[in-house]
Amino acid sequence: MSLPVGSATSAPLPLHRAARIEDAFHAVLERRLRRRGWKVAVTAYTGYGSAATDAKPGWVRVLGRVLLARIDPKPGKRLKKLRGWRSFTAVSVSNALVRIEAGGHTSEVRCDRGGFIDVVVEADLAPGWATVTLQSEDSAPVEAPIRIIDPATTRLGIISDVDDTVMVTTLPRPLLAAWNTFVLDEHARASVPGMAVLYERLVNANPGAPVFYLSTGAWNVAATLTRFLSRHLYPAGPLLLTDWGPQPDRFFRSGQAHKRASLSRLAQEFPDIRWLLVGDDGQHDPEIYAEFAAEHPESIAAVAIRHLSSAETVLAGGFPGVAGSPRRFPPNDRRWLSAPDGAGLWRLLRDTEIL
Repeated sequence: MSLPVGSATSAPLPLHRAARIEDAFHAVLERRLRRRGWKVAVTAYTGYGSAATDAKPGWVRVLGRVLLARIDPKPGKRLKKLRGWRSFTAVSVSNALVRIEAGGHTSEVRCDRGGFIDVVVEADLAPGWATVTLQSEDSAPVEAPIRIIDPATTRLGIISDVDDTVMVTTLPRPLLAAWNTFVLDEHARASVPGMAVLYERLVNANPGAPVFYLSTGAWNVAATLTRFLSRHLYPAGPLLLTDWGPQPDRFFRSGQAHKRASLSRLAQEFPDIRWLLVGDDGQHDPEIYAEFAAEHPESIAAVAIRHLSSAETVLAGGFPGVAGSPRRFPPNDRRWLSAPDGAGLWRLLRDTEIL
């Protein structure tokens, strides 16, 4: 995670061997590409924040990444379709200084070893959509969209899984997952039936309700996911993704840990919001949501689980009658709902206090 320049930190822990190897490789590659004329560029992701209240100032969580980019002599030339593997060939810039302008405040932070920017800065912005500006070295300034939540009036939020909840990916079957991630172009991905309509109805019934898309996918595919959600008319909202590759303390990132940490963070940042958690029963969403509900019962409005068919369960690497069993739900908890698609979940949710 990036830190404000000059902030005090404890002594860093030794990096995992895989992370040290990755950092050494990136350092050599970065030097060579800089000699060839590649320049620093900032990629901005959608962030979020809170409007100011009488008790607390406003703030925003700024997300982005610092990369090296080739200066194209023909800037008008663009690929019409992007294969997934292209997003994983980017070269990051470690520990680069980044200037952030948000709501009249200017902050300087340093990105982490993977080039990622993930920092909370003070900003006085009105509820709704706003922008902050990011710039590093001599890069062109870029604007990051920010969803500002009004803590005084917002009482419901939606946290949605992505894989097999809004987008058909049949994860985690290894070969098919690799095909979907690295080969398949974004236009060939399919939307789960009825889910976009469900989210639109929920947002219309609860004006100001934010939608967060929580996934174990890598930040490398953030642009692809954003275009997919927009093309299929899902409500715009921040993506909460993960760093791809070796981590400081382990060989590879833990998707389940990422989801647990993200849920807990949102509960702490917005203690007055009750969340509708949406996922599927093909992986670990029911278990993760059940743990969160037990730890933060006051933060749960309902849990909506898309029940995969037997064929989808097999493709997702599970077994019919096991992965999708309703017995995984907490007993006698009426807040837990399950249906095979968005239309079925809507029929169950429309009779609750959420609507």
